[in-house]
Amino acid sequence: MRTRLPILTLAVVGCWLALCGTATAQEAQQAQTDADALAKAAQNPLAALVTLPLQTNYNTGFGPYERTFFNLNVQPVVPIPGENWNVITRTIIPVNSVPQGEIDSNFGIGDSTMSLFFSPAKGGAVTWGVGPILGLPTASNPEVLGSGKLGLGPTGVVFIAVGKWTMGAVASNTWSVAGSDDRDDYNRFLLQYFVNYNFGGGWAMGTAPILTADWKADPGNKWTIPWGLQVSKLTRIAARPVNLLLGYYTNSTHPEGAANAQVRVQINFMFPTGG
Repeated sequence: MRTRLPILTLAVVGCWLALCGTATAQEAQQAQTDADALAKAAQNPLAALVTLPLQTNYNTGFGPYERTFFNLNVQPVVPIPGENWNVITRTIIPVNSVPQGEIDSNFGIGDSTMSLFFSPAKGGAVTWGVGPILGLPTASNPEVLGSGKLGLGPTGVVFIAVGKWTMGAVASNTWSVAGSDDRDDYNRFLLQYFVNYNFGGGWAMGTAPILTADWKADPGNKWTIPWGLQVSKLTRIAARPVNLLLGYYTNSTHPEGAANAQVRVQINFMFPTGG
């Protein structure tokens, strides 16, 4: 009996350690799975979770003195789930520092935009959404930072997930419909396509350039066409999931005096249900 007792004790301890090791491995695997799922959700404009991206853009080579045009976009995304349709609200509030002359700058809030995407509640590998976009004259200094006009137009988005790849596009066109008679009307187009490859563990690499067109500008000044790459990582800060992103884009085509390149730095706070 004295011989069997230590052997039995060792067997129990060994089984307990084995079970603990299995549980730890399962927890690690589940954590990685969650990170990968959240990383893809961060790339999905129609994801059914609240997010708060803070996107900082350093636009270099701006103006006659080739200075840096600083832009911070505060971009809350709030989905409203429904039985058959979801409504995803996406607002962009820009905070800008626009170079003025050789050394001065004008700092303040620019014009905001709000998009409403109506998307089928039961999505699959391909998800889409359509709706209106509003251009809101919220600029703190309308003469320098805004248009002084209210805008309206259509917008649409498509999102595709295939294995480790995600891809899709967001497009809109906005016309000025009301506002100050002293300011010029506008007719603006925006297209952002994106392609991402997810390596696992929350890491991803891809591209998400923002193409714009000013249809009222002269032919040589209509388009801004960037090319570049970005890398992102899903991590946690104080248990809150956040997606960190760093990208670089160069503008192969741009209006005279506009920036020739952009460094993009983004932190996206995510609020999954129960997360």
